[in-house]
Amino acid sequence: MTAPTIDTVALESGVRSYSRNWPAVFSRAVGSTVWDEDGTPYLDFFAGAGALNYGHNHPRLKEVVLDYFRSDQLVHSLDMFTTARGDFLQTFSEMILKPRGLDHRVAFPGPGGANAVEAALKLARKVTGRESIVNFTNAFHGMTLGALSVTGNSLKRGGAGIPLVHATPMPYDDYFDGDVPDFMYFERMLGDSGSGLNHPAAVIVESVQGEGGINAARAEWLRALADLCKKYDILLILDDIQMGCGRTGGFFSFEEAGIVPDIICLSKSISGYGMPMALTLVRPELDIWEPGEHNGTFRGFSPAFATAAEAIRTFWADDALERSTQTKGAHVESRFNQLVAKYPEHELISKGRGLARGLQFGTAELAGRVCAAAYERGLLMETSGPEDEVMKILPPLTLTDDELNRGLRIIDESVDAVLGRS
Repeated sequence: MTAPTIDTVALESGVRSYSRNWPAVFSRAVGSTVWDEDGTPYLDFFAGAGALNYGHNHPRLKEVVLDYFRSDQLVHSLDMFTTARGDFLQTFSEMILKPRGLDHRVAFPGPGGANAVEAALKLARKVTGRESIVNFTNAFHGMTLGALSVTGNSLKRGGAGIPLVHATPMPYDDYFDGDVPDFMYFERMLGDSGSGLNHPAAVIVESVQGEGGINAARAEWLRALADLCKKYDILLILDDIQMGCGRTGGFFSFEEAGIVPDIICLSKSISGYGMPMALTLVRPELDIWEPGEHNGTFRGFSPAFATAAEAIRTFWADDALERSTQTKGAHVESRFNQLVAKYPEHELISKGRGLARGLQFGTAELAGRVCAAAYERGLLMETSGPEDEVMKILPPLTLTDDELNRGLRIIDESVDAVLGRS
């Protein structure tokens, strides 16, 4: 007897989001392309929201993970010592941390980016004995309560169901379009005993705000922020969850600014293969955790350690990927600038760094229609920003020049279709 067909759409919670804009049922993926059940290909300029910087099912990484499962190595290990864990830590230290002059210790806080942020906030408060955290306008740091408290988006904050406290937002770079000197308000508040601002334990910041609308902070702004934190004895937390692992060029998005954050949050592409993994990197003197004071059942997913180590060996033994990302990013910027010039009446804005790029429209409706038109033409990309007014692309860093240009042609066609000019 054949089992009855289940209406899976009706079965699933209404909280799902991406499948509303992309109703195809996807079944296979290789590199920068995904296919639906009917065999229709889609060029992927979404890349798991930045979790697939090296593309889908990279052949070398796939070989590593298949070998790992075939050899009956530990899959679930909590924080026990394992061969895969040791290999990752040694590789990460020798090829990523030491070449960049970083001596941070590595904590495995849980499977996702919000876990890394929660651990960072908890540790900052433990180290300083203070409660307040300063975040920035349009920030996004995760969906758990602590991470939501330092997130700007009102829709996501509203889902908490309780007041989100102990966090104070400050203006992100260029929030006032250059009309106000950097950190004038923040430093005045810090130095005024009557301001009512509690002395913060930490500042948390993204070098490029992905979900906030592809807002890229200037290197001088990040340096000034780091200096301000040192002056007032405030820890600097750099959330590199979406923009790390090469997304902006260097392995860390803050390398260009030449700063050294006290705490760094990594996740998404750190496993190299889209598997759950997160890191909270802390300066040695801040590592004052008691054993088990922050933990989680899935903080030691060993297959992710194996692919993470191999991804580092494959892509970060030299600067080829970094240079390629910067070159491709400059090409995207040029093409987006052409669209800005083509439609001056719409006051489009080209945004981003590396291969984190966006095109800001006057309304969310226009940005959404462009993404929908691109989907109809076989390209996946999403919107971001406080009102979803930014068309956002995060293609795999490993995409070919042909794939990049094909995707950009689809974007050109989609913008023309929506804005009414060919």
